[in-house]
Amino acid sequence: MKADLPENIVEDVAIAVALVGETPEVGSWTVYVVNYKNGPITNVMITSKGYGEKEGKKVKTSLLRHFIGDLDANSFAGVEAIDPAVFGLTNEYWLSYYIGKEIYDKKFIFLPESIVENNIIRVPVLNKPGVMIK
Repeated sequence: MKADLPENIVEDVAIAVALVGETPEVGSWTVYVVNYKNGPITNVMITSKGYGEKEGKKVKTSLLRHFIGDLDANSFAGVEAIDPAVFGLTNEYWLSYYIGKEIYDKKFIFLPESIVENNIIRVPVLNKPGVMIK
């Protein structure tokens, strides 16, 4: 049961939506997982989905599963391309990984309209402009 699972706290791992290109208006966007730890994480798995309202109608995207594998210390991996048309939805990423034999998981949620120019930072390790949840 879920109550039997350890409550491992996810630290020093982030999900970032980063700009790949010139400007937010003409560039393409990619979702990355970033490992800020000083050690590797293994068996990295991410599920992604979007949901919300668009033009007064309930909308949801397909649930996608991404197996990244192992991620070295202070490194990153691309998860998926993301269309700016879904930035108005809630975009949810559920990350699971192992450190040794311990499993960790965390849900990262980008709220509607949070992936905007005012929230863009230079994402450390990735070294690209983007919006990050740590």
